[in-house]
Amino acid sequence: MREISLSDIEDAARHIYGPVVRTPLVQLHENLFLKLESLQPTGSFKLRGAQNALRSIPASQLASGVWTVSAGNAALGVAYAAHRAGVPCSVMVVDTAPATKLEALRRLDARIVPAPYEECWRTVETHGSERMRGAFIHPFDDDRFIAGNGTAGLEIVDALPDVDTVVAAVGGGGLLAGVASALKALRPGARVFAAEPETASPFAVSLAQGRASTFEGWQRSFVDGAGGRSVLPSMWPLLSRLAAGSIVVSLADIAAAMKLAAERCHVIAEGAAACAIAAALTGRVTGKVVAIVSGGNIDLPTFASLVGASKEQ
Repeated sequence: MREISLSDIEDAARHIYGPVVRTPLVQLHENLFLKLESLQPTGSFKLRGAQNALRSIPASQLASGVWTVSAGNAALGVAYAAHRAGVPCSVMVVDTAPATKLEALRRLDARIVPAPYEECWRTVETHGSERMRGAFIHPFDDDRFIAGNGTAGLEIVDALPDVDTVVAAVGGGGLLAGVASALKALRPGARVFAAEPETASPFAVSLAQGRASTFEGWQRSFVDGAGGRSVLPSMWPLLSRLAAGSIVVSLADIAAAMKLAAERCHVIAEGAAACAIAAALTGRVTGKVVAIVSGGNIDLPTFASLVGASKEQ
């Protein structure tokens, strides 16, 4: 049975800080706290997994560089970790990735290889591509990556020892799997929920059907870091065992959560991050709740439009 152990996560914690920073919890209201992974140097939690995966690759394999496939945040994490280590990096990027993320990749000297969603997802499934060279770092289906993500769970328990519920957006599932693995060991009574947009909620469908499933009628939206078209079969055993359920929210509720976080906490949350906040605000979770603000990489004009700021100018 696939498992991400506490010792794996604690080992990651001994090695990733420096590039990775410890992010704070801020209070949105009495029992709801936000874990600000948007404050990582790359603006996303993905740096945790990327740094742990990169440091685990033997030096002999790094000579030809590393590569990943991503809509943006995993690419930024891998590119940042590689840049600091002096390792060449290439990224296969879905051709709908926001301009903000592409510009950040270029600043990190990453070679960008645009590809349609179908090719990117095929690469995710097969763990390889004939177009790419070097050591492959999977953006979520990698135990080293998941263990790195799990360090956010260690920080949550350290900052809020009596946490009852954590809500995290699900795309590939690497964040939820890592954090839930840490909480299972340190705070067994706590529950971890997935958050998904109504336009793309394959994990909810998978839970209902009892197997890794595809979401029919998938729609593209501003929630580009969560809500894929299907659940990867190799991730299903881990996610189905660790998640307490999936909370599906509307795009309108996600935009409202963006606005609320900006007004009350002065936080810019990208779509996936606001999805977790919106799910935490549905009333379906109880006790002391932490919503993981998984990233803040969103084009500012898009953000302004979604929160209504552009109408107030």
